[in-house]
Formats: sequence, structure tokens, C-alpha cells
Amino acid sequence: MLAYRHAFHAGNHADVLKHLVFTQVLRYMAEKDKPYTLIDTHAGAGAYALASSYAQKHAEYLDGIGRIWERKDLPPAVADYLDLVQKFNIEGTLKHYPGSPMLADLLLREQDRLRLYELHSSDFRLLNETLGLRPNTQLKQTDGFAALRADLPPPSRRGVVLMDPSYEVKTDYQKVLGAVREGLERFAEAVIIVWYPQVQRLEPKELVDRLKATANSQGKKGWLHVRMTVAAPDGSGFGMLGSGLVVINPPFVLKPMLEATLPWLIKAMGQFDGANFVIEHQGR
Repeated sequence: MLAYRHAFHAGNHADVLKHLVFTQVLRYMAEKDKPYTLIDTHAGAGAYALASSYAQKHAEYLDGIGRIWERKDLPPAVADYLDLVQKFNIEGTLKHYPGSPMLADLLLREQDRLRLYELHSSDFRLLNETLGLRPNTQLKQTDGFAALRADLPPPSRRGVVLMDPSYEVKTDYQKVLGAVREGLERFAEAVIIVWYPQVQRLEPKELVDRLKATANSQGKKGWLHVRMTVAAPDGSGFGMLGSGLVVINPPFVLKPMLEATLPWLIKAMGQFDGANFVIEHQGR
């Protein structure tokens, strides 16, 4: 069982992998002058204080962003991502971690559109205080799974969707799949990034397999799957061993970036000798 509020997990190994990929996707989208829309279906609070009681409960950031914060041998993509995190820690001490909305605020251009959805009332209030007045931005306190019905296709016919629910409730797996299928029905060219936790249950593997099949039947440019396993099972059957992402219609630069970066990253993040990563890709 995962805690609903992302503040418990801010800056952990899953955030590092997710935001590394997220950053590179948005960099790629900005290479063309034509604007695009970013939809974040589970935006959270936007940014997190690592000294808060939530973040300190398990201090997961120490085995995430904390493991690379002072490294000097960073691969280019990790250096790019870390530079963005450092903008929120201008004194050089790791005190704050930006969620995907704040990373998007740095990466989106004036002409790009941002759509943020968050159901939790406290997180939405914090998100609204931070980004509520941002130009070309809309925030809604509602179910992010339904967001794609209103926002796809985007006016410019260029769009990115980030979908990373807590999976606290098992039905989230089916809701993710349903939302992705509906999103691709509306806009088959959408770049859809789905994050999932690697836990000792069948649901994550089934979700990955079904997302691959959906991308094959409905997407335009195939799929990419990346998983990073950092922790060994402890016998309890609980807790995250790692995490993964399925990217539908992935930018062509993503696979070579991950192939060059993941060997370094798994050495930095691995918590046991068997730490490993997987990169799978199927183009169309």
C-alpha cells in the first residue's frame, strides 16, 4: 500500500527516473517552434519541502535525489535534470524537491499550454498558490483520469500526458488503462508517459503488457518501457522494489539516452547487488 500524498515519497528513486524521462521528453517537444499542451493528471502539490514531517517519515529522498546530489560524474541527461532541481535549492543544500508541475514551469515556453489536475484538497490548494496565476495554465481539483476527455486533442495537435497516480487503490491500474485507451482514441499522436510502482503484485506487469498492446493497436509510433529495480524483496511483500515507465509514441531520442544513462544510474541508485534495469522498445 502506497501513501496517497506524494509528499511521503518526494525525491525518491522513482521520482529520479520519472523526472529524468519527463525532462527529456519536454526538451524534445521544445525543439519545434509549434506549441504543445502538457497534461498532468495527478499533479500533486507541485513542490515539496524535504524537511517536512511527510518527507522525513521515511526520508526516501536520501536513496533517490540524495544519492546523486553531490556527484560530479553525471551523464548529460542526469546533469540536465539535476540542474533543474538545483534551481529550487539556490544555496546548494538539498532542501526542496520540485514535482512535475514545477519542472514543467521551467521547461514550457510562453506559447505552450499546461493543464494540471489534482483531487486531494490540501495538495490542490498548494498547487494553486504556486501556479494558479501562471499564463496558459489551467488547474482543476478533479479526477485526473477524466482529464483527457476535455483536453485531447490539443489545438496545436501536439501534446504530452503524464499519468502517475498513487495506485493506492487497485482499481487505479484499470483506470489508467481506460484513460490511455480513450486518450489515444481522441489523439493517437499523443506522447503518453505512464509511471507505475514495481511491487510484488501481478497488477504492474499486467498493466505494462496491456499498455504495450494498446500502443501497438492505437498509437502512431510504438512504445518504450523502462524499469529500474533498486531494492531486494524483504519477505514482507510490501514496499517498492523499483519503478517503471511506459511511454507511448516516445521521442526517438529517448531510447539512446536511456541506454547511455541507465547503467550509471542503477549503480548510483542500487541498494543491493542484484539492482538492475530494463529497456524495451517497439517502434512503428
